[in-house]
Amino acid sequence: MQLQVAPSILSSDFANLGRDIRMLNKAADIIHLDVMDGTFVPNISFGFPVIEAVAKIARIPMDAHLMVVNPHKWFERCAKLGVQMCSFHLEAVGARKAASNLKAIRALGMKAGLVVNPDIPVEKLYPFIGKADFFLIMSVFAGFGGQKFIYESLDKVAALKAEIDARGDSAPIEVDGGVSASNAGALREAGASILVAGSAVFKAEDPAAAIEAIRNAR
Repeated sequence: MQLQVAPSILSSDFANLGRDIRMLNKAADIIHLDVMDGTFVPNISFGFPVIEAVAKIARIPMDAHLMVVNPHKWFERCAKLGVQMCSFHLEAVGARKAASNLKAIRALGMKAGLVVNPDIPVEKLYPFIGKADFFLIMSVFAGFGGQKFIYESLDKVAALKAEIDARGDSAPIEVDGGVSASNAGALREAGASILVAGSAVFKAEDPAAAIEAIRNAR
C-alpha cells in the first residue's frame, strides 16, 4: 500500500502560502491543517481566515487537526469550508464525549479522526474502532513544530493496526510529528498509511521531491 503524504502548512512560508498550496496540489495527497488555540496547547497557529484562504486554492483533501478545547465548536465551520477530514484529541474531550464528537463530524459529511499524544496509552483508542474513520498517532507532543520523532510511536502504531485488523475494521492510521524519509519506511511497516510532514517538506531544497521521497520510502 502506497503511503499518502499530508504536508503540514504550519511549516510553510506564510508569505507565499498560495505558491505552497499550489505546489501541494501537484505533489502531495492531503493538506494538513494544524489548528491550535493557545489553551489545549501553548501555541496559537491559525484559524478560519487562513483555512478559508487555503480552501480557495486547494485541489486535494484538507485535513484539520484540531488541537483545541471544545473542538465541537469548530466542526460546522470546518465542514462549510470544505474540510474533508477532521480530527480532535481524546484528551480534549475525554472518553465519555469522544463518540458523540466523532458522530457530529460524520453527520457534517467529514471523515472523523481521533488523536492521542505520546503520553496517552494507545489502548485508549480501542473502544473507538468502528466509530472513527481514522486515527492519528502523535509522534511528538502536539503544539510545536520541528520536534524530534519519538521512536516508541512505532510500537503504538503496530499495536493499533493489529487491533484494527483483529476487529475487521479498515480505519487508516495517520502519524504526525518528526516524520521524514528516514522513518517513513518504518512507519509503513508498522501499519501507518498517512504521514504528516512539516519541516521535512517545507525546509527541503525541493519540497516536491521531499514529498516523493517520503511516499516511496522503504
